[in-house]
Amino acid sequence: TANGQVVYSIAEETQSGASVGNIAKDLGIDAATLSARKFRMITGSSKQYFNINASTGALFVNEPIDREQLCELKSACLLNYELVLENPLELYRMEFKVLDINDNSPSFPLSEYHINVPEFLSPGARFTLPNAQDLDEGTNSDPDVGTNSVQGYQLSPNHHFVLDLKGFQSGSKLLELVLQQPLDREQSALQQLVLTAVDGGDPPKSGTAQISVRVVDTNDNPPAFDRSTYTVSLLENALPGTLVVKLNASDPDEGSNGDVIYSFGSYTPQKVRQLFSVDPHSGEVRVNGTLDYEEASSYEIYVQATDQGPVSMAGHCKVLVNIVDANDNVPEVVLTSLYSPVPEDAKAGTVVALMSVTDQDSGLNKQVSLRIPPGLPFTLNSFKNSYTLITQGKLDHEKAAAYNITVTATDSGSPPLSSQKVIHVEISDINDNPPRFEEPVYSVYIPENNPLGALMCTIKATDPDVAENAYVSYSLLDGEIEGLPVTSYVSIKSDSGNMYAVRSFDYETLREFQVVVQAQDAGTPPLSSTVTVHIYVVDENDHAPQILYPTSTNTSAALEMIPRSAYAGYLVTKIIAIDGDSGQNAWLFFHLVQTSDPGLFRIELHTGEIRTTRKLGEDSTPTFNLTVEVRDNGEPPMSSSVAITVAVVDRVSKIIPDTRRHFKSPSNYSEITLYLIIALSAISFVFLFTIIGLTVIKCYRYSLYGDSCCAGFCGVRERCPADLYKQANNNIDARLPQGLKVQPHFIEVRGNGSLTKTYCYKACLTAGSGSDTFMFYNTCGPTGTTGPSAVVTERHLTGQSGQSAQNLIILKNDSITPNEPKHPNPDWRYSASLRAGMQRYVWLLCIWRRQESYVGDQEGRISSGQQSPVLLQAGEVSPPVGAGVNSNSWTFKFGPGNSKQGGPGELPDKFIIPGSPAIISIRQEPPNSHIDKSDFITFGKKEETKKKKKKKKGNKTQEKKEKGNSTTENSDQ
Repeated sequence: TANGQVVYSIAEETQSGASVGNIAKDLGIDAATLSARKFRMITGSSKQYFNINASTGALFVNEPIDREQLCELKSACLLNYELVLENPLELYRMEFKVLDINDNSPSFPLSEYHINVPEFLSPGARFTLPNAQDLDEGTNSDPDVGTNSVQGYQLSPNHHFVLDLKGFQSGSKLLELVLQQPLDREQSALQQLVLTAVDGGDPPKSGTAQISVRVVDTNDNPPAFDRSTYTVSLLENALPGTLVVKLNASDPDEGSNGDVIYSFGSYTPQKVRQLFSVDPHSGEVRVNGTLDYEEASSYEIYVQATDQGPVSMAGHCKVLVNIVDANDNVPEVVLTSLYSPVPEDAKAGTVVALMSVTDQDSGLNKQVSLRIPPGLPFTLNSFKNSYTLITQGKLDHEKAAAYNITVTATDSGSPPLSSQKVIHVEISDINDNPPRFEEPVYSVYIPENNPLGALMCTIKATDPDVAENAYVSYSLLDGEIEGLPVTSYVSIKSDSGNMYAVRSFDYETLREFQVVVQAQDAGTPPLSSTVTVHIYVVDENDHAPQILYPTSTNTSAALEMIPRSAYAGYLVTKIIAIDGDSGQNAWLFFHLVQTSDPGLFRIELHTGEIRTTRKLGEDSTPTFNLTVEVRDNGEPPMSSSVAITVAVVDRVSKIIPDTRRHFKSPSNYSEITLYLIIALSAISFVFLFTIIGLTVIKCYRYSLYGDSCCAGFCGVRERCPADLYKQANNNIDARLPQGLKVQPHFIEVRGNGSLTKTYCYKACLTAGSGSDTFMFYNTCGPTGTTGPSAVVTERHLTGQSGQSAQNLIILKNDSITPNEPKHPNPDWRYSASLRAGMQRYVWLLCIWRRQESYVGDQEGRISSGQQSPVLLQAGEVSPPVGAGVNSNSWTFKFGPGNSKQGGPGELPDKFIIPGSPAIISIRQEPPNSHIDKSDFITFGKKEETKKKKKKKKGNKTQEKKEKGNSTTENSDQ
């Protein structure tokens, strides 16, 4: 390989399929990529003598080559090929040298030659013999080349002639028969010789010619030319008949022996004989055919001059004709590869076509340049004898779907010759353009009461792309019109863009609306655009005027009254009418179409007022019948009429109007009025049910928490202090000091334990209390164990004096066991301030309504530093002796309660009043037990205990009364 060129040698006549070489290995190319890179072999020959195996890269003979036919007059037979590979684009040159084989035998132009030899001719006389031709040679006389051409001649054995091969061996190709001994016509008038030509092949091949020698009388001077060789230059475009050269030969003999005739020599090739001619008398050599420099650059013409003697003699010369190249061949553009169609988004520099150019001329005539018209998005790049057509600008299929690019090839001859090659390059479309609507906004007018499926309009969008990229489909974007989807109003046909009405429109309900139409192409990815369509419903005259006043029925007319003293222009009545249409369709005109007295009444055209035209006479009829027609301005107009009876009375006040004329049939009520009635009724019922529901919920809550002493709700009456004194329940008796007035407030007590539900109890407090609700919680677990110590609740109790009582609180304490009293802290003692406070204020008034209620905490303490009501379920408590409190004014009475008591683990046996000498026992005893219920353990003050017991006995009667009152109150609630 040299300079990208591979040279192969192959013998002619090699059979098809014979291997020549491996082009992939020779060029260093992967054989597997040959097919993928779309290899092609390009040659200027009409036949494809070689081919390549795409899978292996092997180069093989496609068709046998005949060297003598392919390169008839050339010494070297060469075939040039080009190998083109794409991706990337590469070009390799291949040269095939066709080797000659000995496949042709030597042959003479004629099978028999005649020679006249004068008798007694001196030995040494020479006679020219014809040369044999071998098609395997490449010269003008011998087509074969090398050893396959004619290498020697042989003459059949004889006594008079020998062959002179000196001239043949020196390259002059002159073969002569030399007379060795004089001839004697009387001995032998005719001699037959055989001339054999032998080539140098292996094995050699030969050809023969018969030579007849006739002995005649002598003509001893042959004609002679002026020169032995003539050299002439001739343009290849010389026309037939052009003079090449004029030869001249002379013969010193006289008579017919000196007359000379010119002709081609026997070894002039047949091709030359066809291209040139020799005038036998003048010796002029002229062009007889069409010369072509590209076919042969020179010709050798052998001419002989023969005299007319009895024994003719000849002289020979050679004419060498050199053909001068003329610019007679136009350049030829060969399209090697074409990439079409080209995507319109191809980048600049994309190779579109690969071309090569050839010119059969030589020199400057062979130098060719290519060009394309300006203004195209393409350009040409050249390398060696090949050109590439590449893109240099942006392609747009919508502007140009294809290009016919004219490539002009011009040589450098004088004058220059040119040729053109048209390359058709198509531009493939990509989806780069969205559909475009013909209108930016569409306005559609459709009359109301249209039929279903009526064509409203046609939306049209175009896409400048092609094929699927230009196929446009239409759809409606999702949206709502008055709460309904768009598709319930209009529809659009996807392929044509026809928009149809899905329903019949009513101008009075919907006057205009908008929809958004989307046009989308079928490209990948698809592109779309939208347009807004404004749809206007056009009003039609589809409503007749409706007469609101006066009204008449089919059986009776509307009644109007006028006094007999009515003057001219008296207003009888006014027709009131409406029209459901709009615009000019709603313009109303009033006409008096019928009257019993045509001249008495008139009606205003636009207002509908009916007036008298003159004063009524004494003899006027008592009634007049009128028919009024109300007509709208539609096309065609619609009308309604009403019949009116006008009664003439003396005094209008005496007339009792007919109520039937004011009655309006239910069928005449408008739908709007009906809808309003239904809506108002529904709202009223909902409101009523809401109030009832709230009332029931409130009552239910109060039923859970018991009665209140405050202003009641749902029948719970207020509890006053006086009632509380009388209606204390069996569980707790709380009394206020004498002369203390308490405003109605209440506290709330909750409990659990064995009772899983929390109960609320309310009691009256003073008006100045800081809060009216007291919450008591029990955190005991299901097993009766006490939770962590915590304050249950605290509230201030304030009387009318505005002074705050001492705080009272109940605490839970885990450390106190049911049977073990807890000693007071040393810093808590029964001080004088505490005694004074207990004398001045009411500590607690609490009424329990439920017999199953009980104290939530198992154990507790009363602290002077906080305020809280004390809740106990059984037992009784009195203040200690010396506390300064009247024992009749402050007493907690713990009755036996309900027989259904809590478990022993839920109620404490004792509790301690810190700072006091008393341990209060709240151990529950069964009913009718004789055990003393007030187990007070005092510290050296037993008189106080005795007083408490006496007080308890004195109040038994009052306790029973209060218990009865409490039971009655529970029943009321």
